Amino acid sequence: MRLQFTVGALLAAALFASSASSLAATPKETLAAFHAALSNGDKAKATSLLAPEITIYESGYVERSREEYAGHHLGGDMEFAKSATRKVLKQTERIDGKTAIVWEETETTGTARGKPVHAFGTETAVLEKNGDNWTIVHVHWSSRKAK
Repeated sequence: MRLQFTVGALLAAALFASSASSLAATPKETLAAFHAALSNGDKAKATSLLAPEITIYESGYVERSREEYAGHHLGGDMEFAKSATRKVLKQTERIDGKTAIVWEETETTGTARGKPVHAFGTETAVLEKNGDNWTIVHVHWSSRKAK
């Protein structure tokens, strides 16, 4: 009986610790969770990590809210992410109080509209801490075809 209680208490403590750590995700972990949600086609998770007033810069275009992104490019981004492999080549993070910046250099391979894709990309993400969670408030994506 005592062994069952001890095992149960340890399991409960481990579950609490893992859920507590997911609440206090780092900016890097938040950005990784966003990209994982895109790859998994999880619109609810992806949008939950974005601030309502997010600004997204990509290829000279601007989307000025989570709602605008969800209504325009999110579906296409999820479709592409499902068929591609995104590898982070270099990542840097700087945290200053409730603001963080994450810079990434990536290599992506896969297919888009039936054609092979091999691209190198850069991403700059600005995040803001709200309570125990980080929220993405700005993203700037840029990419080029591999030679």
